[in-house]
Amino acid sequence: MKKTMAWLTACMLILVLAACGGGKQSADSGSSGESDADVTASEELVIKASNYEFDQPEYHLKKGVPVNIVYENVNGNHGILVPELNLQLDTRNNSKVITPDKVGEFEMSCSVFCGSGHSSMISKIIVEE
Repeated sequence: MKKTMAWLTACMLILVLAACGGGKQSADSGSSGESDADVTASEELVIKASNYEFDQPEYHLKKGVPVNIVYENVNGNHGILVPELNLQLDTRNNSKVITPDKVGEFEMSCSVFCGSGHSSMISKIIVEE
């Protein structure tokens, strides 16, 4: 009986971990950040994620300035999501050039369920004039 329970628990754990890898999701095209695949970025922003936190509580960008946002996964399995900037990055798709066209504060959250601290894994991207 104990072997059966241990086997079932191991199978469930494998299924949960496999689900965390998830497929690539498309972001909403109506946004305040334009994707500029053919534009050369004049700046680069590196965002690092480890277990239940981003490396900074906030990141600053300039309105109208193309920036290459690079995502680095330091520890655990995470991603970033900022719907208002049409930005979603993870380990498979880890960089994107955007040109913010709207001033404001935009919440950035983890896009991959990463465990008990997932809901508190939040930071801000602040777009300034």
